[in-house]
Amino acid sequence: MIVNDAVLRNEWIVACRAQDVQEKPLQVLIMGERVVIFRTEEGVHAFKDLCVHRGAALSLGCVKDGKLVCPYHAWEFEGSGACSRIPQLPTDQAIPKKAHAITYGCEERYGLIWVNLGNTETPWFPFEEFGAEGWRNVIWGPQSVEAKPPRIVENFLDVGHLAVVHEGYLGVETHTEIGDYRVHRVPEGIRSEEIEVFQPDPDGSGQAKNVYYTYEIARPLTVQFTKRDKETGHLMSILLTVQPKDATTSVAYGVLSFSYDPGLSDEEIVKFQDMIFAQDKPIVENQKPEDLPLDLQVELSLKCDRVSIAYRQYLKELGVVWGTA
Repeated sequence: MIVNDAVLRNEWIVACRAQDVQEKPLQVLIMGERVVIFRTEEGVHAFKDLCVHRGAALSLGCVKDGKLVCPYHAWEFEGSGACSRIPQLPTDQAIPKKAHAITYGCEERYGLIWVNLGNTETPWFPFEEFGAEGWRNVIWGPQSVEAKPPRIVENFLDVGHLAVVHEGYLGVETHTEIGDYRVHRVPEGIRSEEIEVFQPDPDGSGQAKNVYYTYEIARPLTVQFTKRDKETGHLMSILLTVQPKDATTSVAYGVLSFSYDPGLSDEEIVKFQDMIFAQDKPIVENQKPEDLPLDLQVELSLKCDRVSIAYRQYLKELGVVWGTA
């Protein structure tokens, strides 16, 4: 089933990790569309995973001399989508103009591959931590979730559940109160003021303390939080971005960034994040309604829900319909 949402079709949507695109073409499903991702010396490319000749999946083919070769009749497509060779035609015969792949915007950024189905000049969100001196970045995901993206994103923005769902890791049951804070519109999107959160071991030192969370909404499916330790000055952030795979399934990816050495390997960091996400997953997959209500009167909200309220208002302003009600 194709996911129809004009706003999201014009967004940069995560397709996969950059490391997933090697020599062979890769098929991904984005908003119900089969997309083939492949790499050449020019960079990464995204086509509709469909040969215009007889409907073969181009992802079953190969990359040869910088061209994507169809597995059925060996038609060769340039990165621009233009067909440059049809073996069944005489060499002196012109290639039909209609012999052209359907192309999508495709870029490699922040250790991930992104696709824009609408081929629009949608601006990129800033992510200063990635590649910056003194920062370590770890790619996390993919994690499949049987829920629609807005519910997954809002869960990430929810500070009130940390001491409940993640008790013993991101909070404790004796410190569940959330102080008041404000949310502001900034040129980059939406950002909260710092929110004080008590955690049993926020930096791996074994010392329980208060840390300070700042949440940012960059795009409809891409958000971030930064955790600051006032005592040490250490910063840790997670960029979360969600791929609407089809009508029922989403895929979450993240970039975890540290301004300090957490004393863990990349594999250990990913394993911990997998465990945290596994605690969230059954909650999100069983929330009702499945579509996030944009009418703020439908569900009861508290002051500590200011970030999620801002997110719902943001989706409504943009006109996002998929996964919302």
